[in-house]
Amino acid sequence: MALIIGLNSGSSCDGVDCALARIEMMEDDQPGPPEFIDGISLDWPERLHRMIWDAFDNKLDLFALSKLNYAIGAFFGVCVKKLLEKTGYKPEDITCIGVDGQQVYLHQTDREKADAVTDEQYENEFPDLFLDDIYAYGFCFGDGCVVSAYTDITTVSQFRPADHALGGQGAPLMQYVDYCLFRNSEPTMTLNIGGISNVHKVYKNRDKMLAFDCGPGNIMIDYIAKKYFGVPYDKNGDIAARGKCDPAMLEELLKAPFLQRPYPRSAWRDDFDVTYSEAMRQKYAHLSDEDVMATYNVFSAECITRCIKDFTDLSDTKVLYASGGGAFNKTLLKNIQERLPEHMRVCTSMEIGIPPQFKEAVKFATLAYGAVNSCANNIPGACRARKYGVLGHICVAPRFAKGTEC
Repeated sequence: MALIIGLNSGSSCDGVDCALARIEMMEDDQPGPPEFIDGISLDWPERLHRMIWDAFDNKLDLFALSKLNYAIGAFFGVCVKKLLEKTGYKPEDITCIGVDGQQVYLHQTDREKADAVTDEQYENEFPDLFLDDIYAYGFCFGDGCVVSAYTDITTVSQFRPADHALGGQGAPLMQYVDYCLFRNSEPTMTLNIGGISNVHKVYKNRDKMLAFDCGPGNIMIDYIAKKYFGVPYDKNGDIAARGKCDPAMLEELLKAPFLQRPYPRSAWRDDFDVTYSEAMRQKYAHLSDEDVMATYNVFSAECITRCIKDFTDLSDTKVLYASGGGAFNKTLLKNIQERLPEHMRVCTSMEIGIPPQFKEAVKFATLAYGAVNSCANNIPGACRARKYGVLGHICVAPRFAKGTEC
């Protein structure tokens, strides 16, 4: 059995979750179900947090972005050391760290054009696929070499570029850990509610698996909570529960351009960012803040359930496991449950032993373990990559350096 560490900082950028898990390789050359051991959550240092938000808003020059990339990696390393202190483990006890980094920018795949790329075009015009905005590209900050150098633990980072280079969406990535968790079970569906929400349908045959972003998860809800209620999030969905969904506002929200994209969809924060959230709030200025919160809550639930119904077969699905910060929003889970077929039950990932706030961190730990074992850790059926590959940049720990004798 191997010990692995995963870190996650999502599109909401409210802090870093760091999880320790136990895992082993199975006879089919894929990891088995990861077992969650412990985790910590740390807020971003204020100085770093400000720089990340400036990067979101494209306010940093190349020099500042370079500094930010290293500094984020350094803080990831600090998080790992704090988790080791809490759990009593040493670097030599840990097989690897998995951390994608802080996503700062993501340019979406032109899905229709990407699907039409021929083998000849792929071989002879590969740079043009990025220059012409056909294939996805982006920035995930937090250099893995900085993490591995500071922690002395082999670190795997930057999982998305390999999938992008194969024509895949590169997002979401949760389907791989779900495959490891549920591939020997009946067809299973999971939902991650971070800033953006995404759904994953697991089959033993990976060619049948599905994964896609649904649209907003917490991003618009958190904006209203911070801007109009002075709290970081709507705890338990209590604010939304006091309000009433406005049909006219909801109808307009459901016309968002993201919802017109073909499957598989990938969203980024600029689809539902501060500008979008505030513009809609001002357009419906006659509504109370509680009613706007209630409407944004229902909007997230509608996006999630409509996508599930549009893109998946629910006849063989009995349960939907929710994770991410939104899994603690009781009003949101209630709104989701009400919009799904009666035979489906919504619960949280706590039922499988993984606290909802740490499932994404466990995801990156599992992806990293797959990478260091040269496992195919992408799901072409879900993200539309041309073939299987090994996702992640592997940065070997200094303690494995050879030829150091003078």
